[in-house]
Amino acid sequence: MSAGAICVRSVHVASPGESVRAVARRMAEGDVGTVVVLGERDRPVGILTDRDLVLRCISQERDPDTTEVAEVMTAPVTYVYESTPIESALARMAGARARRLVVVNDDERLVGILALDDVLELLTEELGSVGKLLRQRFDAKSALLGSR
Repeated sequence: MSAGAICVRSVHVASPGESVRAVARRMAEGDVGTVVVLGERDRPVGILTDRDLVLRCISQERDPDTTEVAEVMTAPVTYVYESTPIESALARMAGARARRLVVVNDDERLVGILALDDVLELLTEELGSVGKLLRQRFDAKSALLGSR
């Protein structure tokens, strides 16, 4: 399975020159904790999280009306291509000590975002399916043995 197959494709975005307050308001309205920052030709140049807002703006007493996103975003952005196998994406996540990766196409344009929580949710569903199949097989074997 690839990163592109399971990433969330509805992503909130911002530009580097926007004010922190404007983006923070959009994050609150959209109930999201992460925004991908797009530069020239709509290519990801950074990522802004609610944690970035706290650690790099609020705690340093910066004015959110005059502070630009570029000053507090995490950059450079850690990304994978949509064709990247999920195992490689997880290794990249671990290597970057990140919980999220930006997913791009072959032109390095934004496709989506892959969060560790999304991967864990998928694995949980897959393990549940495997468990169900094993129970069915066990029940069928038990029924066969019981009829003898």
